[in-house]
Amino acid sequence: MTDAELAPAKVNLALHVTGQRSDGYHLLDSLVVFTQAGDILRGQEVQSGLTLRVAGPEAAGLAGDNDNLVLRAAHVMQAEGLALELEKHLPVASGLGGGSSDAAAALRLVARLTGRALPEDVLSLGADVPVCMAATPCRMRGIGERVTPMPALPHMAMVLVNPRVGVSTPTVFAALARKDNPPLPDPLPDWADFAQFILWLGKHRNDLQAPACAAVPDIAQVLSALDNAGAALARMSGSGATCFGLFPDMERAERAAQTLRRVEPQWWVQATGLLQGGPDGTA
Repeated sequence: MTDAELAPAKVNLALHVTGQRSDGYHLLDSLVVFTQAGDILRGQEVQSGLTLRVAGPEAAGLAGDNDNLVLRAAHVMQAEGLALELEKHLPVASGLGGGSSDAAAALRLVARLTGRALPEDVLSLGADVPVCMAATPCRMRGIGERVTPMPALPHMAMVLVNPRVGVSTPTVFAALARKDNPPLPDPLPDWADFAQFILWLGKHRNDLQAPACAAVPDIAQVLSALDNAGAALARMSGSGATCFGLFPDMERAERAAQTLRRVEPQWWVQATGLLQGGPDGTA
């Protein structure tokens, strides 16, 4: 039997850096959503062994060896007798949590194929894996271990843009002017509509955006292009270099994506809806 699992892109709508632990891990307070766009992990039961094949338009540069997070997740599940294939659509190391989302998809898929229980500790696979297991709008705090559902989001669509330039996450964190920034308000409000949500979100930030733009000027160019394409709000996700623009509906997001592809054909551009209820739900 062959089965498949979506590994959606993880997008930080807001990301506040609120502290740093003695072991070096940074403390965050972030609003996280997941998109209908993502990688696809397929699995098929075989007689013996555990293998992973990596394919798809973004497969170049991604290891298919034992260091791959998909295989590490499968080993945590003590998987055996599975042939896995990762169809890679998200750019690698781009601020979209692709590796963590792939690992979470592997845990869900292996559990479904084998009937094994999901592990209690998934944080050991990566700080973003707990929120990626939920794959629904969440507030993520601490180093990623505190995940709580968000109030329902208004309907919206998104355009993701990556300028095909790498960003060093350690360099971005090291360049932060301060690491004890205020957290997001608690509790989060209920948003009546898209306009109200954009007004609220605009008062918050991604604390990593300024140092990332200083290190990689292409990011500022992407943000400007999203603004010019009509985004209600444009911001960087994670530590970059992928940025997102929010739109009230998919039609306007698709039009903006077409414009951006025409103006900057070398960029990776994807219009997408958001997931509301896990990997199988849409907003």
